[in-house]
Amino acid sequence: MKLIIQIPCFNEEETLPLTLKEIPRTFKGIDIVEILVIDDGSTDNTLEAARKAGVDHIIQHTHNKGLAQSFATGLKESLLRDADIIVNTDGDNQYAGKDIQKLIDPIITGKADIVVGDREVMSVEHFSFIKKWLQRMGSWVVRQLSGTDIPDATSGFRALSREAALRISILSKFTYTLETIIQAGKKNMSITHIPVSTNEQLRPSRLFNTIPGYLKRSLGTILKVYTLYTPLKVFSIIGGVIFGIGLIVSLRFLYFYIIGDSSGHIQSLILSAVFMIVGFQIFVIGLIAELIATNRKFLEDIIYHIRKINLSMKKRNGEKE
Repeated sequence: MKLIIQIPCFNEEETLPLTLKEIPRTFKGIDIVEILVIDDGSTDNTLEAARKAGVDHIIQHTHNKGLAQSFATGLKESLLRDADIIVNTDGDNQYAGKDIQKLIDPIITGKADIVVGDREVMSVEHFSFIKKWLQRMGSWVVRQLSGTDIPDATSGFRALSREAALRISILSKFTYTLETIIQAGKKNMSITHIPVSTNEQLRPSRLFNTIPGYLKRSLGTILKVYTLYTPLKVFSIIGGVIFGIGLIVSLRFLYFYIIGDSSGHIQSLILSAVFMIVGFQIFVIGLIAELIATNRKFLEDIIYHIRKINLSMKKRNGEKE
C-alpha cells in the first residue's frame, strides 16, 4: 500500500523544513511512503528548501493559484503516482506529523473514505476567542448542511482513500476544507474524524486578512457548494419566503376588502401579486436547477470512471515500459 503526503506551500521557506522533519517515513500497514510538495508560485526559496530536504516529488505552479487549487493539484498528482492513501498537511508546521498514523488507520482498516483531524479548537491556546467561536459556528453550519459529524470542518489535516480522491472535485478557489466535507456528505462517502495535536504557531494565517473577509468568502463557498448539490431545496426556501410575503400582503388586502375598506389598498394587491409571481418563478428556477444537478451527478460518475480508466491505462503502460 502506497501513501503520499502532500504539502501545499506558498512562501514556506522557513517553516517547510520543520514540517518535513516531523513527518515519519514509516507507518504501520504502509509499504511505500512518498512526500509531494506543491509550490504555489512562491516568491521565496520554498522550492530550494523542498529540494534540500529531499522530498520525493515537487510540483510548481507558475503563479499563485490559491490553497484550494493547490490541494486539487496535489490530489491529481498523487493519483497519477498511484497513491492508495493521500494525506494533506500544511507547510507551516501547524499539525503534528506523528498523528498521520492515526489519520490513515481508519482508511487502512476500511472504516472510512475520508478522515479529518480534529484540532479541538476550543483548547488551542494560540487561537483567539473570536477565531474559536467562528470555527465552532462554521463547523456547525457545515455539519447541518452536509449531514456529517465533523467537529473541525476547517482543518486541513486530513487523509483520503484513493476512491475518495477520485470522486472529489474542487470548484472553489478559496479553500477546499468546507467544500470537500459537503461533497463527501452529499456523495454518501464514509467520513470520520480523530483528535490531533497542533504545534506552536510560527506565523499568522495567510488564508484571510480580515475576519469579515474570511466570513464572506467562507459563506460564499458553503452556499455555492450546497446549492450545487441541493438546488431545489435552496430555491424553494428563497421562493417560499418571497411568495409568503406576497401572501401576507394579499391577506392584508383581503381583510380590508371584507370590512369594506379596500379602495385605498389597491397598491397592496399589486405588490402582493408581484411578490407571489416572483416567488413562484424562483421555485420554477429551482426545479430546472434540480434537473441540471441530476445531470451533473451523471457527469460526475462518468468523470470518475474516466479517471479510473486513465490511471489504469497509465499504470499498464508504465509496467510495459
